[in-house]
Amino acid sequence: MAPPPSVLTLGFSRVKTNILSLIHIAAMALHESPPDRTQSIERARAMVLQDRTHAVSTGLPTWVTQSWQRCLDMGLQPHQSVGFDTITAQHMRRVQEASRPLVQAAQPVLTELARVIADIRYFAILTNAEGIVVDVHGPVDRQDRRADAIARVGVDLSERSVGTTSISAALRELQPVWLHRGEHFFQDTSAYSCAGAPVFGPDGLCAGMLDLTGIETQERPALRHLVQRSARSIENSWLLSTAHALVLRLSWPGNPPGGDSDGLITLDHEGHLVGANPAARQMLSLETTSSAPLHASDVFAFPWENLFDAAAQATPQEIPLWSGLRLQIQAIRTGAHTTVATHSPMAAKPLKAAQTDMIRQAVQQARGNVAEAARALGISRATVYRKLGRPH
Repeated sequence: MAPPPSVLTLGFSRVKTNILSLIHIAAMALHESPPDRTQSIERARAMVLQDRTHAVSTGLPTWVTQSWQRCLDMGLQPHQSVGFDTITAQHMRRVQEASRPLVQAAQPVLTELARVIADIRYFAILTNAEGIVVDVHGPVDRQDRRADAIARVGVDLSERSVGTTSISAALRELQPVWLHRGEHFFQDTSAYSCAGAPVFGPDGLCAGMLDLTGIETQERPALRHLVQRSARSIENSWLLSTAHALVLRLSWPGNPPGGDSDGLITLDHEGHLVGANPAARQMLSLETTSSAPLHASDVFAFPWENLFDAAAQATPQEIPLWSGLRLQIQAIRTGAHTTVATHSPMAAKPLKAAQTDMIRQAVQQARGNVAEAARALGISRATVYRKLGRPH
């Protein structure tokens, strides 16, 4: 069941506004790379790449010098030529097929992003989790060999192929990065300035990364913020494009839903978790390695069927988690005729009664061991006693 346009706009509606505001911030922050910054990069290169000095303070982010060291350990040398090789046609067909959901979700974001960064001579590159380019947007000067070399679908921009870049760094560190000129490992890549951020799929795994690259341009570290926000927009677009029955927008109490820090999760009509964005995974402490499907009742101390009823409410609702914390949710159904399974004996019960039933069932399953039941539910023994009306 594909979600209707009204639901997809949940993630897309603010993409253009967010990117425009961020590029304004980036433009205001533009400045020439200060001399001491360039000199510190040169000193660091001399210490690590020439003198092979270890465990010293270089003034650069640790992940930069660690990447340099990995390149040296692979037998690479800063002065050697970089081929910017493409993968085989057969390999590329597999990559394109596997990356189709990522590329499709990224299209509206990349189109707008390319337009707003055109005047600062940057372009956008999207790669898969291996660092293979799967899409390029923006004003690429094909007459410039340095631009044409990297802005090609199928080129391998992994660390083993082209050394230290924002692409390899973002994929390894799983966080936004900024890399300027000589911070790249090879001399052949020292003309680039890049901002990169990982992109996570609905399953919580890193599916690729988004890169903004300029050639012989001013240092613009504010673009790290821009690329991070753009990556979040891609993640939300991808999540909302998958088949689901209900969208839950999550925020902490005191923070009105609708902000960029909101968590998003999607459920099927039986309450199983279909996907979640990184913010939601942090809020709910969701693991990405679990093979068993997660159910809403595993997360919310709240009858899961009532989550669908919450979609009829105009205002957000505050609901409890099994951890003892509370979240605000705004529920949005993806179809007017969604049928919700009601086989649960707690389906029509009030919240307090449903919570008590869940706790009573946990105690029964633990054969009366309150401590074991409390651990299973993620709550204190005192809470179990209080809910069941038992003396301590």
